[in-house]
Amino acid sequence: MNFNALDLNLIRVFDALMRERSVTRAGDRIGLSQPAVSAALNRLRHVFNDNLFVRHGSEMQPTPLASELGERARLALAEIEGMVRTVRGLELGELDRTFTLMGADFFSTLLMPFLSHKVYMQAPAVKMRLLDSARGEVARLLQDNAVDMALERPLDMPGWISKELLFRSPFVIIASADNSALADLPEGAVMPLSIFSSLPHVIRSIDGTFRGMVDDALATHGLKRQVTLALPHFHAVASAIAQSAHIAAVPLQFADAVKTNLRLRCFLPPIDVPVPDVNLYWHSRYDEDLAHRWMRDQILQAVAALNFPINEMGNATSVELS
Repeated sequence: MNFNALDLNLIRVFDALMRERSVTRAGDRIGLSQPAVSAALNRLRHVFNDNLFVRHGSEMQPTPLASELGERARLALAEIEGMVRTVRGLELGELDRTFTLMGADFFSTLLMPFLSHKVYMQAPAVKMRLLDSARGEVARLLQDNAVDMALERPLDMPGWISKELLFRSPFVIIASADNSALADLPEGAVMPLSIFSSLPHVIRSIDGTFRGMVDDALATHGLKRQVTLALPHFHAVASAIAQSAHIAAVPLQFADAVKTNLRLRCFLPPIDVPVPDVNLYWHSRYDEDLAHRWMRDQILQAVAALNFPINEMGNATSVELS
């Protein structure tokens, strides 16, 4: 290996190729032309005396050596970037960075409009995007820098993942305002178990399963519900409820946000359903990264400003419906 021929820009190109598996996309990621990336790849091949990437169909596949070096390169770049930011301090007016968040679709309605405005007023060059929740992939996506932060219910995570409580999200039961089975039940009342059990349910399920936290709570009482439709997004669930005789258990904050436009009514569940935490997860290598820490603070402040509950609430039957 010719170490003297190696510079930081080559490592950036290598990291971009590992992420994108394409010369063109790697160039777009780091602001280089395709010929410049190709030239850098040739230099990298000379430095490491290895092809590093070989074309397979439309993608550039890493060689075993490149795969071995990939995580080291990511960590090295993160360390250097963090060191530079720490020395320079954080100038929000000059901050040009893209933050990728991941979470349930209701954050696109409840959080992102407020958060994006809050961020823009301080750091207008910062970009944000929200990806669909992928609970089983959170650790890998954080490890690969594909996601900066994940907003998720409690997950069994490795020790190198940091987290902070955002809020607690009690469940309420939503139904169409035209649902005749509930016509005589005042909004905000506890839904009788007989009605809850007899009506068909819709569940938000990112993996297509027909079981969730409500079913686990029912099982402790030897009870079941009739789930007939699984949809990947809360907004799709709410839309289905508005047009049918189905009911669904959804987070209180989401129900409050959509019930007026969709003509939904909200009720309390007939059994105690544990109130799940919603945590903010990130890779611990960014614990002291100034820009990353600033963005985490913006999210926490936005959640607080939107009055998401963070106190202990026990179960959804203790929540006051507006």
